[in-house]
Amino acid sequence: MPGWTLSRYILGRFAKTILAGAAAMLILIYLIDFIEMFRRASGTAAVGAASAAFLSLLRTPSIAEQAMPFVVLAGSMFAFFSLSRRMELVVARAAGVSAWQFLSPAVAIAALLGIVMVAAYNPMAAYMKESADRLETRLFGGLSRETDTSLWFRQRGVDGQSIVHANQSSDRGARLSGVTAFVFEDDGTFVERVDAESAVLLPGFWQLAEARINAPGAEAQAVGEYLLATNLRAEQVTQTFVPPDSVAFWSLPEVERRSIQAGLAAHRYRLRFQSLLALPAFFVAMVLIAAAFSLKFFRSGGLGGLAAGGVAAGFVLYVAVKIVGDLGNAGLLSAPVAAWSPAVIGGLLGILALLYQEDG
Repeated sequence: MPGWTLSRYILGRFAKTILAGAAAMLILIYLIDFIEMFRRASGTAAVGAASAAFLSLLRTPSIAEQAMPFVVLAGSMFAFFSLSRRMELVVARAAGVSAWQFLSPAVAIAALLGIVMVAAYNPMAAYMKESADRLETRLFGGLSRETDTSLWFRQRGVDGQSIVHANQSSDRGARLSGVTAFVFEDDGTFVERVDAESAVLLPGFWQLAEARINAPGAEAQAVGEYLLATNLRAEQVTQTFVPPDSVAFWSLPEVERRSIQAGLAAHRYRLRFQSLLALPAFFVAMVLIAAAFSLKFFRSGGLGGLAAGGVAAGFVLYVAVKIVGDLGNAGLLSAPVAAWSPAVIGGLLGILALLYQEDG
């Protein structure tokens, strides 16, 4: 580490640029989302501008969370270019401070920002997104855009296993409509198919209304009520279509454990948990990549090309994150490998480029 005075100065410069970029991104995302919400509200007399503005406010943090790595990249590049333009990097090097020494405060602020994002910002954003989904459902009717889809889930009960399909879900997964249940014995033997108009989740069982039972070798039978045993709770039902980014970081291990106990796929939540754990390392990788493209002497020219190269490198890394994330969601890669490999590889490439530039 360089001296405390220089370290504090570099920390302050990086913190200001990254926080200013984050604030600008939040405002931009809010304005764009508010315009879209206001357009939707214009066709609904019961929804006013104030409700649309509040809904956009609730939705903004979760959207902005996905763009934070680019904010760190852009803020780091701007800070490096600013230090170079003012000759401060030249003076620091003339005083015997190496690139690795004045990079250490930038790496520290990136890691600290990542920890804050994981520990505090993510739970807040997840809570606000959940509130936004409920408000959007109440304002516009039906399911929100993120959850407007049919639902499949598998469950166990005292009577055996079953696979359930529902056209719609409400009350956070406790009420279903357009229900079809395929009931099996514990050994996998098919028992019957049950079609019902609706279903309500009660402790230990589903209460299916206006059901029709079809069993092999028997005539179809219509009943007013059918009880289907289950070990699921409402939040576990909604996990089959609620995206993992709607679950707070501190709740992900418990959600994963309950999903496994209920026989549901849990790899998406495991991947999300590992991705959040790797976020500080990913921010550090963004700083190293920014440094590799931004430490050139300002008066040497070609800064536009370097900035474009840094943005392109960040975009390539972002695409790599999406690709390995899809492989992890598909179960083709383990969650730790899918989550940590982009941060580790990006950081190593940034270090390699800096070693080549600084040490030949």
